Amino acid sequence: MIARLRRAYRGMRLGTRLALGLGALALVVFAVVGTALTTYMRDYLSAQLDTQLAQAQIAQSKSIADYGTLTGKKYYSWFYAVYDVSDGTPGLRRPEDPADLPKDVDDFTALAAAQTAAHTELLRTEHLRGAGTYRLRACEVEPGVVLVSAAPMEDIEDTVGQLITIQVVTFALALLALVVFGRRMLRRGLKPLSDMASTAHGIASHDLTESAARLPLRADGRDGGPEVDELRTAFNTMLEHIDDSLAVRAEAEQRLRRFVADASHELRTPLMSVRGYADLFQYAAANAPEERDRHLARLRAEAARMGILLDDLLLLARLDAAEVEAPLRLEDADLAELVRQAADAFRAGRPDHPLTVTTGPGALTVRLDPQRVRQVLDNLLANAAVHTPPGTPVSMDVAVASHAALVRIADAGPGIPPEDQERVFDRFYRVDKARSRDRGGSGLGLAVAQSLVRAHGGRIELNSAPGATVFTVRLPLDGVGVPAARGPETTAV
Repeated sequence: MIARLRRAYRGMRLGTRLALGLGALALVVFAVVGTALTTYMRDYLSAQLDTQLAQAQIAQSKSIADYGTLTGKKYYSWFYAVYDVSDGTPGLRRPEDPADLPKDVDDFTALAAAQTAAHTELLRTEHLRGAGTYRLRACEVEPGVVLVSAAPMEDIEDTVGQLITIQVVTFALALLALVVFGRRMLRRGLKPLSDMASTAHGIASHDLTESAARLPLRADGRDGGPEVDELRTAFNTMLEHIDDSLAVRAEAEQRLRRFVADASHELRTPLMSVRGYADLFQYAAANAPEERDRHLARLRAEAARMGILLDDLLLLARLDAAEVEAPLRLEDADLAELVRQAADAFRAGRPDHPLTVTTGPGALTVRLDPQRVRQVLDNLLANAAVHTPPGTPVSMDVAVASHAALVRIADAGPGIPPEDQERVFDRFYRVDKARSRDRGGSGLGLAVAQSLVRAHGGRIELNSAPGATVFTVRLPLDGVGVPAARGPETTAV
């Protein structure tokens, strides 16, 4: 039974449970207040009756002392008994009226004996057989004479009983009103929580498997007080975070799909070329052997191109998994020397682009992976050459600022449109969509450069406008000392 009641209680709504709790608390309060009020009323009426007994006995004692009788000094339904106690034993006098004594006078006699021994007034409450509950008082009228009077307590019991009845009815109605109206008020006060629960159910039924899924639901309203408002704010903030996470996930999925599509397209082109040249090679080998070497060279070139593309993809994957792999082999190296080497290679491979290099007279030692930093410089220089017309000047300079080594690669080309500047580091992204892959590359050069610089703890900054594009490679010095003064050393071709 108790277990069922507990289960039923736990199944109730919060407002009902709070209303029942308030009702139980109010019931306890009503019980305490009713008990205290009833006790006070009973004691007050008893004290009033004791005072009335004392005043009546004063008048009766004077009548007995003067006239030896109680005539004219009696109250309706009261009992009176006069005892002679001169010899120490109470002796009941003959009553003037048989109705003055109850059927059983033992309680009167015992009280008279006690008064004789105590020599003071005594009060007792006794249940007289056949008469009910009475309040008895014994006092000495004169030496050797004791008067015992008894007043009925029926009126007090009736008054107290009526008071209890009124209290029970009043408290029951008040308790019922408290539970009913309190429950309504609690439900109204808890409505914001119910609204948030409805919002949560709506979110649970929302399909979050879609790549562009969003949560259009929010907990609104201003009712409920500061606590509910704080909960509502926290709830909406959580939904905003979920929305942001969903947006990031959708963007990552979109990028992954675009990356897979671009990678597949980039790999498909050399594979189709390889297959075509293989067919031509087979035909040429059978019918025109003099063309075999030319087709074989083209096969090797396409295979090499596909190998470079796969190497870049593998490098990007290793950089993305840097937590479990170490794609860099760090050592102390001279960054200025790496810049000069990259410049020499660029001049040899791109003689149609004049290059100016500015370095210092001494070494700039930085902890880095020389091979990967050289790859970054080569990619940035190749990007400057590929995306600018022949004859466009290119410059490189090395500097130190804010505990970082800076390498700036600038060209005087047409610049990068503002809408493309934020995406030039995306994988397979090309500013010129019409540029051929033979001249424009695979679109991985800047992505590889950025990932390698980030793996070194640095970053690449881009500033571009018509007539000037500057890529700045910023590498941390890690506390390595830098020469106090470094004069410029400029060479130009």
